[in-house]
Amino acid sequence: MPYRIHQVDWGSQDSPIRQIRERVFVFELNIPKSVEFDERDNNALHFVAYDENGTPVATARLCQDGLLGRLAVLPDHRNPSIYTEILKYVLINASNCGFKSICINCVLDEVERFKQKGFSPCGCVFMEAGIPRQRLECPVSRCDSSPFTMVH
Repeated sequence: MPYRIHQVDWGSQDSPIRQIRERVFVFELNIPKSVEFDERDNNALHFVAYDENGTPVATARLCQDGLLGRLAVLPDHRNPSIYTEILKYVLINASNCGFKSICINCVLDEVERFKQKGFSPCGCVFMEAGIPRQRLECPVSRCDSSPFTMVH
């Protein structure tokens, strides 16, 4: 299924972003709403994927420091294609905006998989929403979209 992906403005397009992130992160993963929606949303680049009917089905954000996160896909659309498409779109935009690298706050169980795809640990393990995580970084030019699934 082909998806249309657009960069959207948080101020005027936050409703579909909020709906998707609440369903995935707040209700499915039990991340507190106060953690899920933070001050970084105001200045981040936001992306929404739409299905063939124009329904928003996925979202991601890229913060000013290169942190890629809040990648959420509604359950009926979770397939490798949508993750690849949205990540490719985000990476093209990151490159066009001058980002040399991106980073993610990876759950510890996934660190090795991302390291095999070119990501390198940076910083110490930390807790976010009660989940141990490791920040990983990768040059935009070498970033492989294949290991991605939901990324908080």
